[in-house]
Amino acid sequence: MKRSLSWILVALCGIGLAQAGNFDSYFKDLLKKKLQPAQPTAPSPPTAPNAPTVPQASPSDQLLKALLSGKTSEADEIRIGQQIAGNLLGAAPLVRDDDLQRYVNKVGRWVALQSERPDLPWRFGVIESDDINAFAAPGGYVFITKGLYKLLRNEAELAGVLGHEIGHVIRKHHLKVLQKSQVVAAFGAYFSSQAKNENQIVQNLIGNGAEIVARGLDKDAEFEADRIGLVLSARAGYDAYALPAVLAEIGHVAKDDKKVSLLFKTHPLPEDRLSQLSEAVGSRLDGLAEGQSLAERLYRPH
Repeated sequence: MKRSLSWILVALCGIGLAQAGNFDSYFKDLLKKKLQPAQPTAPSPPTAPNAPTVPQASPSDQLLKALLSGKTSEADEIRIGQQIAGNLLGAAPLVRDDDLQRYVNKVGRWVALQSERPDLPWRFGVIESDDINAFAAPGGYVFITKGLYKLLRNEAELAGVLGHEIGHVIRKHHLKVLQKSQVVAAFGAYFSSQAKNENQIVQNLIGNGAEIVARGLDKDAEFEADRIGLVLSARAGYDAYALPAVLAEIGHVAKDDKKVSLLFKTHPLPEDRLSQLSEAVGSRLDGLAEGQSLAERLYRPH
């Protein structure tokens, strides 16, 4: 692939291409694998966050111990993500367009299949918000706002955005924030003793879900998710430069525009994210087969 990230950086803010750094082992391993044509798998209809079949839940005291020890099982992770997703959708419901939701699930699940956690009960959705943002919750829950979706120009860009959020899930970024939470450590036992049922215990342990998924992760986590999103979408057969193109487009939005106020508050600025990607990628994608953009396949809401 002859392109580099420099053209995107120049288009965004005129800064030069950063010196190429070293890939992390994850990045190297994924790039060694053969790219797949972009053929998203057919999803089931979108469902509310309490609909997926979840493995048998552990007792509440076991969940608390798991969070405090940092050794949560996949079943615990899914329970936590389910509660967070429910809280988020209570504040911003899904867009009422079944075709849109099916389409985003179809693309998201295809990208997730390229990751090391393809068997999570992945759920994707577009939420009713004009903000430009996307969120992830533990256990495979990924949401993109209607405002960000409208900004996308092709299916590859959607795949790149979803790939970034998938990166947060597979690396358990938000779960690690929860495990380090002083609130969990200090008040978990008290909450468990006072709660009347399992759902209340989980709710008390994780706090407000919308706050957690919107909470700013550290910059390294965001940079890592960008790298993962680029690679997963490329492995799925999409244009590897689609995610950087989205970042460049977001970078053109005025920083005082309320649509990006939360995004810029919780994420590094687009130019910083592009610079980090440039440093990681360098010329290492030059031999990669050209991916697909699939602008004609992007679902356009009525």
